[in-house]
Amino acid sequence: MESPEDGMPGGRPRSFDADTALDRALEVFWRHGYEGTSLTDLTAAMGINKPSLYAAFGNKEELFAKVLARYLDGPGAYSAEALDAPTCREVLERLVHGAVDLTAGQNTPHGCLCVTSVHARGPDAHAVRQDAVAARKAGEAALRRRLEQAADLPSRYEPAALAALVHTICDGIAVQAAAGRGHDELRQIGDLALRALLD
Repeated sequence: MESPEDGMPGGRPRSFDADTALDRALEVFWRHGYEGTSLTDLTAAMGINKPSLYAAFGNKEELFAKVLARYLDGPGAYSAEALDAPTCREVLERLVHGAVDLTAGQNTPHGCLCVTSVHARGPDAHAVRQDAVAARKAGEAALRRRLEQAADLPSRYEPAALAALVHTICDGIAVQAAAGRGHDELRQIGDLALRALLD
C-alpha cells in the first residue's frame, strides 16, 4: 500500500521547506514566464517531485497564483511602500527608481513578472493573465488614490491620468530591462521621465 503524499493529513511531514520551494518557483516563473515554464522546470528548481508539488501547492496555475502573491509582497512590495512617501515627487521617484532596481537588478531575473504574465495567451493561461491584470489595476488604483490626497500634486495633472502614465513608464522600464538594457541606463531614462513630469 502506498504511503500518503507528503504534507497530506495523516501522511508524513513534508521533507522540504515550502517557503524556499516557493522562492525557487518564483525565480523560474520570473525568468521564463508562465507559458515558458514547465512542471519539470519547477520540480527541478524546487527540489521536489510532481506529487509533492500538487499536494503542497496545487496545479501549475494554482502555484503561479501563490508565486504572484509572493512576488507582490516580496520583490514587488516597493510599489506599495512608495505610497507612504511624504510628497508626490518622492512617491513617483520611489516608484520609477524601484521599477529600475527590480527589473534590472544584478541578483534577479530581468523584467517584471506581472508585465510578462499579462501577455500570457495559452489555453491554460486565462486565469494567470486575469490575476496579473487585476494586480496591476489594483496598483494603479492605489497610486491614483494617493495622488488624489497629495497637496503638492501639480495642478496640470489629473490623478487617474498621472497614475496611468507612471505605470506605463514603469512597464516600459520592465520591457527594456527584459530586452537587455542595463540598470544605469534605465536609471538615466527614469530620471529623465521624472524631470519631464515634475520639473
